[in-house]
Amino acid sequence: MMGELRALGIAHGLLLGLLLAAPLVAPDLMPWGVEALFIMGGFQLRLADRRWAMRAPIARHWVSHIRMGPIRLVPWGAAATVALIARDAPLAQAILLAAVTCELLLYPMVAPLLSQCRRPVVAALLILLMATGAGAAGEAIRYMLGFAIGLSAGLFWLRGPDGDARALALATASSIAAAMCAAAMPVTAPLAFPAAIVCATLALAHLSVQRRRPLPWRQGGGSPFMRRANPLR
Repeated sequence: MMGELRALGIAHGLLLGLLLAAPLVAPDLMPWGVEALFIMGGFQLRLADRRWAMRAPIARHWVSHIRMGPIRLVPWGAAATVALIARDAPLAQAILLAAVTCELLLYPMVAPLLSQCRRPVVAALLILLMATGAGAAGEAIRYMLGFAIGLSAGLFWLRGPDGDARALALATASSIAAAMCAAAMPVTAPLAFPAAIVCATLALAHLSVQRRRPLPWRQGGGSPFMRRANPLR
């Protein structure tokens, strides 16, 4: 499914590129970029993995989502390498610890439980996770919660209507409002920034599958605003 969400995939790649350039441009923004990367990574993983339950309690099935797409692990290694280049060893350790925990423990345990929840429950859990992440004690825990937020947002999107213009407009407006709130009041950034990333991710997902409103069939075809071609003799 990841190949179908082209706009989201492009944004994910641009985010990784900006993160790689962060040590030269804005080193202070690296922790925020890493958090956004974990949120989008969890969202993409939930969409890419079409299973709703574990296949079997066997070790190779426990890591089957890694065997399905091992290239997905590259962004975590790249982010940790960039942190080392920026001479921020604690950030690199937090990234690796969070990535290993999310891939090997958090996702296999949480994904089957989330698949049994309805959309309102997932929405409530999503809000709770964002509120909890605002007061996270360390960077690693913050990134783990960001990954769980991405998983919940992915399931929230899968449970809802896709290609809906109203949902796209609401997600876009919410993302802009949350980003403005984080920029105007930095004290709200730990809560407003993840909300902005989640809403932007949902907007990009909706934009990737946006469809035109179906028009009723008319005799002769075409649109009433287009000049009809001359009929064949």
